This record gives sequence, C-alpha cells and structure tokens, in this order.
Amino acid sequence: MKKLLPILFSSVAILNAKFEPTAQNRIVPKGSKLELLWSDAKFTEGPAVAPDGSIYFTSIRTSRIMRFDPNTGKTTLFRKNSGKANGLMFDRQGRLVACEGSDHGNLRVSITEKDGTIRTLADKFEGKRLNSPNDLFITSKGRIYFTDPRYIGHEPRELDFEGVYLIEPNGLLKLATKKLQRPNGILISRDGKTAYVADHHSENKKNRHLVSFSIKKDGTFGKKTILYDFGESRAVDGMAMDMEGNLFATAGANDNSGIYIFSPVGKHLAKIPLPGAPTNCAFGKGEDKNILYITAAIKGRKKNTMGAFGLYRIRLGVIGRHAATE
Repeated sequence: MKKLLPILFSSVAILNAKFEPTAQNRIVPKGSKLELLWSDAKFTEGPAVAPDGSIYFTSIRTSRIMRFDPNTGKTTLFRKNSGKANGLMFDRQGRLVACEGSDHGNLRVSITEKDGTIRTLADKFEGKRLNSPNDLFITSKGRIYFTDPRYIGHEPRELDFEGVYLIEPNGLLKLATKKLQRPNGILISRDGKTAYVADHHSENKKNRHLVSFSIKKDGTFGKKTILYDFGESRAVDGMAMDMEGNLFATAGANDNSGIYIFSPVGKHLAKIPLPGAPTNCAFGKGEDKNILYITAAIKGRKKNTMGAFGLYRIRLGVIGRHAATE
C-alpha cells in the first residue's frame, strides 16, 4: 500500500494542476485575432457547419436557430420555434440533427429532412421523458451520441439520473453511461474507441471534470478517466476536435473565459482567451477549415443574468475535424 501512495497523490496533483499551455503558438499563431460576427442574443449555443460551409447556431432564450454565411458575412433566421434547441450537428446526408431542451422546449433529439420535415429521433428512455437533450456527436457510421442533463426547466423530471445516450442508425436508443453527474459536451475519437465528455455541474463541490471513456463494441461506455478537474472554475460546456484529435473545450467565466485545448490524453496545449463565458465551438469547412467558430458571452456574465451573447471566429494553425463525413 505504501508503494501506491506516491502514485495516487501524483495523479491528483496532475488533475488539479494549473492549465499551462505547451503548444500555444503552433495552435494559436501570433497575430490570430478574435472577430465578433453577430451579437443579437441573450444566450447562443450549438455552432455546427453545414455542407455548404455556413454556420448554424442557436439562440436558446428566444428559441431560434440562426445561420451565418461566411461568404456574405450576414446572419439570418433559419428557424423560429426551435423547441429550445441547443447542440446542433449535420449528418452525412446533410440533415440537421438538434438537441431540443427543457424550459418550454420539446425534450427530444430531432432531425430535419431535406424537404424541411422535422421528426423525432428520441424523446423517451424506457417510457420516461428525457431530461433535456443538450449536446451531440454524430460518427461517420451514423451513430448519434447525445447528453441529457437538466440545468433548468419547469417540466417534471421522469428520470432519476442524467446520462449519455446512443441512437443507432436503425433508431434503437441505448444508454451509453450514467456515470456522470451532469453530462454536457461530447466528442468521439477518430478510431471510435474513446468518448470525451464534459461533466459540468454548476453547484459547488460537484463534478467539474473533462473525462474520457473507453467505448465497447456495442457502443456503450466502459472505463472512465478524469483528464482535467476544473475545481471551482466553470467547467467545460461544448467542444470541438481537430484532425490531430485534440480537444477544443469551452470553459471558464470572467477572466478565465476561453477555449482550453487538450491533447487526446489531457496534455495542456493552448488557450484562446475570450471576453466572456463560452458555450460551444465548431470548425468551418473548405477555406474556413482552420477557422474556429465560437458562441460566447460578449460582456461577461453578470449576477443573475447571462448578459449578451454572440458568435465569434478565429483562424488557427490546425485543421478542424468533421466526423460525420469522414
């Protein structure tokens, strides 16, 4: 037992260590500038790149899905009455999949067909309504993973846990894991063997971790590893991944707001400082393949309010990954 103690204490020290970038200039070249593209919202989320390179994102408080066109620089309304959509992602067929949340939302994962028809992919688990689908990830094989926490909402909860789920291509819904307190952002590695999930609880003394899980052959999650503990700071919300498998995690608030960039094993690589709390991010396509689009606060969060939010972008030294079309 005595031989194990130094190892255990060493592990804790690493998890709670100060974030110290080791590849800052390679990933965020000197001269890269953050650009505010749109700012007419109280709470933005879920950026996702469409087949044509435009960026879709959500304005949750007003239940809208917006579309930013990099060619014109204009942001327009794509859909009103979004069902309180949060995370978004396009599948291989170019269809928009959305996590529709609570607080007068639809409590489901939906898909928009090419003809504009919207249908439900998942809204119940074992006969009980989902908590509030939050974020998702679609693999090249068509598997849809999504997180189901409950942060706010008047709707009565029917599930007594907050889990991560898997929708198989045939429509079968599986519970991937419930070994998290409050799952949020999610990514799957290029080889399909590892899941990265944000365990983001807003209460003190609760989990604020970036974790990884091994993925079993049936798609459910196995061994859990904590890659980084944010301690008392605001933990990871949404995430993106580059072609190297690095994780671009939105986290922090006020002076600590930023994109925290980790290697697949949790090494600290770089940080992109932001003017306010970020919620999610996604890479562009084509000429924008090294541009990271970010939803985040503009003036920072004030007491009892989220403040103003918008859409930003920044050009980086790496290329973004688009898993659904690999």
